[in-house]
Amino acid sequence: MTVSDGGPHVKITQTLLLDDGDIHVCQDGPRDAPALLLIHGSASSARSWDSLVPMLTKSHRVIRIDLLGHGRSAKPDDRSYATPDQARRAGAVLDRLGVEHAIVVGHSSGGVVATALAEQRPDLVTALVLINTGPSLDAFIAQDSAAIDPSQWPPTDEQIRQFASTGFSRPGYRLPQELLDEMRGMTYHTLTTTMRATSEYLMRQALPDRLTTLGKPLLVIFGEDDRRWRSSSAAGYRAVPGAKVELLPGLGHTPILEDPPRTAVPLLAFTAIHARRA
Repeated sequence: MTVSDGGPHVKITQTLLLDDGDIHVCQDGPRDAPALLLIHGSASSARSWDSLVPMLTKSHRVIRIDLLGHGRSAKPDDRSYATPDQARRAGAVLDRLGVEHAIVVGHSSGGVVATALAEQRPDLVTALVLINTGPSLDAFIAQDSAAIDPSQWPPTDEQIRQFASTGFSRPGYRLPQELLDEMRGMTYHTLTTTMRATSEYLMRQALPDRLTTLGKPLLVIFGEDDRRWRSSSAAGYRAVPGAKVELLPGLGHTPILEDPPRTAVPLLAFTAIHARRA
């Protein structure tokens, strides 16, 4: 465990040993503040939230995890990467940290994991924020770009940039080196298996239907120029009673990296209403 104390801003990084894989965890902000769990998308890691976190720690205990198979967490080939299992591990992390209530924020497929966690643990999840999470497979934009050949694994920086290119729409945006390195640190098995798991989960039931049943407060944030999921599909979440949908013009699939301040505005307005103090 690493602990750094910057006055009111406390940062803790640690690896929690769960039964089916070690999970890397980052915590920022006051421990007695309302908990905010951030879940990254496929082929990403907790570092995808780095630029957004400082805007959240004044009012929240921010917890980030690397899902199994990603970032600095374990990458076993003999464990399940199904969405419900990733959600169960996220819940186990919060239990180990003594968190009883949390707002859960997921980006892209991380929003699918967040939904599964709320289904499993309605006592734990007080509200949900989905950022550029497609509501169903019908919203997916088919890609002409290159999948990475397993025979060329691990990929080069240029191959990763090409693979990730549809994830960004802001002119001139360049993916940080640390995220390139962490994707290259994945195995081909964990990359493809986790992406397939998201499709299988959405195929079984669309997210608005799941969320309507849950009855949790919901905020959906969508970069309007998303090149992976049709941003118009965000309107499908309006079927969820009380859901709030925010479109961000000029941003693509990854507003948490393309423009963190604009992403933080609706997120903080929502959490100010629904957060519970520890």
